[in-house]
Amino acid sequence: MNDLTLLIANRGEIAARIIRTARRMGLRTVAVYSQADRDAPFVAAADQAVAIGPAPARESYLDPERILRAARETGADLIHPGYGFLSESTELVRRCEDAGIRFVGPGTDAIAAMGDKTAAKRLMEDAGVPLVPGYHGDDQSLDHLESEARRIGLPVLIKASAGGGGKGMRVVREFSELRNALDGVKREASAAFGNDQVLLERFVDQPRHVEVQVLFDHHGNGRHLFDRDCSIQRRHQKILEEAPAPGLTQATRDAMADAALRCAHAIGYRNAGTVEFLLGPDGRFYFMEMNTRLQVEHPVTEAITGLDLVEWQIRIALGDPLPWPQEALAINGHAMEARVYAEDPDQGFLPTSGRIQYLDEPENMAGIRIDSGIAQELTVSNHYDPMLAKVITHGTDRHAAISRLRGALMRYHLGGFPTNIGYLCRILDHDSFINSDLQTHFVEQHEADLVKPAITGEIALALGLLGWLWLQQPETASADPWDALTGWRLVGEPWQRAEVHHGERHTLEYALQLRTGDWHQVRVRGLSDHPPTLRWHRRGHQGTVLMESPGRCRRELSLTAISRPPAGVTLFAEGEAWTVRVNHPEMDLAEADTGNLTAPMHGRVVALHCAAGERANKGQPLVVMEAMKMEHTITAPADGTVTELYCSEGDSLSSGQTLLAFEPDGDTP
Repeated sequence: MNDLTLLIANRGEIAARIIRTARRMGLRTVAVYSQADRDAPFVAAADQAVAIGPAPARESYLDPERILRAARETGADLIHPGYGFLSESTELVRRCEDAGIRFVGPGTDAIAAMGDKTAAKRLMEDAGVPLVPGYHGDDQSLDHLESEARRIGLPVLIKASAGGGGKGMRVVREFSELRNALDGVKREASAAFGNDQVLLERFVDQPRHVEVQVLFDHHGNGRHLFDRDCSIQRRHQKILEEAPAPGLTQATRDAMADAALRCAHAIGYRNAGTVEFLLGPDGRFYFMEMNTRLQVEHPVTEAITGLDLVEWQIRIALGDPLPWPQEALAINGHAMEARVYAEDPDQGFLPTSGRIQYLDEPENMAGIRIDSGIAQELTVSNHYDPMLAKVITHGTDRHAAISRLRGALMRYHLGGFPTNIGYLCRILDHDSFINSDLQTHFVEQHEADLVKPAITGEIALALGLLGWLWLQQPETASADPWDALTGWRLVGEPWQRAEVHHGERHTLEYALQLRTGDWHQVRVRGLSDHPPTLRWHRRGHQGTVLMESPGRCRRELSLTAISRPPAGVTLFAEGEAWTVRVNHPEMDLAEADTGNLTAPMHGRVVALHCAAGERANKGQPLVVMEAMKMEHTITAPADGTVTELYCSEGDSLSSGQTLLAFEPDGDTP
């Protein structure tokens, strides 16, 4: 294959992942990139890279003409679309065919058949694939839709026929709400998809999302590669996936696989695809949709089958037959995948972005695979999907896969902006998840448990001070007492004072003991009536901490601390990450709190509710910013005065850029 060139019409971790397989197969690779991605790792990984436009996706990755132009310029023989963007674009497939370029995916007929959910339901009904009772007809009058909803029975789900990604969906549990819900979904569908047609389905309460991976070649061969559970979702977006789906009877597993094969046969499918089902608590399953492309979660299927799905996508596109009979394929162990997102779970999952100031991914660990699209010093843009990387683990059973995934996430350290890593760890630690009590509303059902960080406020402060202290201490023992901030003296306890800034300002005192062997010890007071004693042993940025408080349990954890000027110290423990600033009387006071309020993310100022010289009460809105189509309001941290404004409406700001100067009451001497 050394004489063939593959162009990847995508970005980020999927582009990097496709390039790895293509290189192993001997293909020459071409990356396309927008202005925002010019420094991304996938661009450097390809044999050739072509700029295709500015940052907005509609002017770059979503423009078929720019993709085809790059393919013509580089002599590409194949185009792999990855997922998202143009991966299910019939226009791109048709134009590839016209240009004599092989599209690594199905043909236009199959994509079109599954792109319209109403037409797809009719096809599946004819193919004998189980469907949820519903209405998928052409009569879209409100009176007829209301009549059909009463026939189906409550609760009923209204879905945009051309929808996707959770958009254009509402559940109705009372007939009095039906007419307004129908109006609302039609408006959303028209605005988002240019098509206000809807379908109705009986809503399945507490369902699981189970899908089957299929492969079909151009010689009439079709195989299933078993199932995956993707029930752990937030706002209809998957965040944790696993294969095989736990708790299925063999009869259900076989019936679901058979239905997936019938589905693909019915539309003359070719290449890799995924058939998605709703699985009810009673064991009955129903067709949802077919994704006519590679899935984000494909690595878990690769882990349990030993197959490279991207390789077989390319081989099928080149005309190779599937070489194995169905009975030769078997499930080996259990695999899980976690999606690492640039978002802040503790701030309502607000999208985050900015420069990655520190990155340590858990590579080269047994049973762990990282599909990553990022690197240290890379600036993460707010123009695209917030997924940064995927952490995939494989073990002999589900328990082993969970254990490895939790360990890998606790070793995944990204500094610069918040991510969802700690939140993922909380899900993995939850008893219901461990016991395979899965359903698509898992996150909402257990919201009260999942919003609690593993590192609480007081512990975060104590560990923050500890991390700052150990970064001041030499790693090797020194005979010179002036080398350490011990507060050493001949008599009395050596208590030192420090201000620790983490959301709010806290005054703490610490007593740092002289080093004993490989261990340091520090006592911290000012947090509670039970000042903890912390002992730590470290190597470089990482170490082990033993926490002990009078009358409380001893706790051992791994801690990583890195310097993050000018913000202070960023710490990682138990999957959580947080940043503190320490104002120490014996250090440069440049780190003291300036009173400035800064932008929490890359974004645009859409509203100002204050002016220089105006007073504000605690919690009063001051600035509203927008990023990734979500708004975030910056409020007054206390009663005080806005002394200076450094931004205007319409300004595009970077994460950490100063918005305004704020002087809390009582700060003036």
